[in-house]
Amino acid sequence: MDKLLRRVQSLTPAQRELLRRRLHQQDLRQIESAAPQAKAPDDFVPQTARRKIEFSLFFFSAEGTGNCDEQYNLLIETALFADRNGFKAVWTPERHFQAFGGLYPNPSVLSASLAMITQHVQIRAGSLVLPLHSPVRVAEDWALVDNLSHGRIGISFATGWHEHDYVIAPENYQDRREVMFRDIEIVRRLWSGETVLLPGPRGKPTPVKTLPRPIQPILPVWVTVSKPPTWIRAGEIGANVLTSLITTSLEDLRQHIASYRQARLENGHDPRSGIVSLMLHTYLGADEHLIRERVREPLILYLQTYLDQLRPLMNGLADNSSTEMQSLLEFAFERYLQESSLLGTPSKCMNTIHKLSAADVDEIACLVDFGLDLETTMESLDLLAELRRSQHSQAPQTEEQVRRVF
Repeated sequence: MDKLLRRVQSLTPAQRELLRRRLHQQDLRQIESAAPQAKAPDDFVPQTARRKIEFSLFFFSAEGTGNCDEQYNLLIETALFADRNGFKAVWTPERHFQAFGGLYPNPSVLSASLAMITQHVQIRAGSLVLPLHSPVRVAEDWALVDNLSHGRIGISFATGWHEHDYVIAPENYQDRREVMFRDIEIVRRLWSGETVLLPGPRGKPTPVKTLPRPIQPILPVWVTVSKPPTWIRAGEIGANVLTSLITTSLEDLRQHIASYRQARLENGHDPRSGIVSLMLHTYLGADEHLIRERVREPLILYLQTYLDQLRPLMNGLADNSSTEMQSLLEFAFERYLQESSLLGTPSKCMNTIHKLSAADVDEIACLVDFGLDLETTMESLDLLAELRRSQHSQAPQTEEQVRRVF
């Protein structure tokens, strides 16, 4: 397997694309011969040829140790902007005990507040670390928020990864992936109104049916994914996916999405209806040089705070002031600026959007709270809203037209 992996990694992008297409055609032939009922609909075409990318706002501030009575203003003001300007959703995460994300320990509480001040935008957890919670409480809490929002919630479930978070539920850390998928099924059943037998005192099976009943009859579910097996598992259970380009390339992303949609098809789910939401750091401006100067310091500090949370888990991580660490941060900044973000002019970002469309992404979750002040962020959102309107007003493109951009 290692030899095969090295051979695949040595291929050029063009060779990888050819291999992907051949494997995809081979898989479809196998599915059609072994399971005719799983055959793709006659009108199935890639997402890129059928609809435009949606835009949402995503939050994951690194300023969790701040002590300012206005530290949630950026979240509130930008969420209101998203609600007024046709954005699809607002995502808030769950993190504990860390400056990185520490403003957001409970997405259900924040979502309840957003439900009361918005009217249109969907309100999503991005992500909820399910193994830290009772699935009963998740079903109850989010059904309440669904009522407050008149049916606008969605949840992306995650395993979490930082072992310090698991002081909340230490017994679930080792098998957190399986616990997550097990409890997703329980939350779905409770949400739909089923009575579920769950262990009570002394292990006695206890029938549970949660209240209040939600507005949405089916819970919109995402799974937060990074590794290939989780992409496949999400497709198998018919969930949407939330992902990023932090540890993957655009070409790898394209392959993950193809395998995800194939897994949906093989398990009786419409491959076209699965939503792929991609988180990208976002700032738009009129001049590339000024954009670089404006985002460089806050983004490097943001990345540095991200690495700081790894120190208790990794021996030998270089000190922040070292030449080695500064070089690493500069490299990461350049990668984000050039390849893995919506940091740039509207024309540059539109080109990125076309590439993501070609890779079969459905939605860009724009991370906007990485250190810029409120006024600067709102100026960027004006340009982002115009870019969204422009992208949605363009004539539909064929698959071949989109792929030429890629």
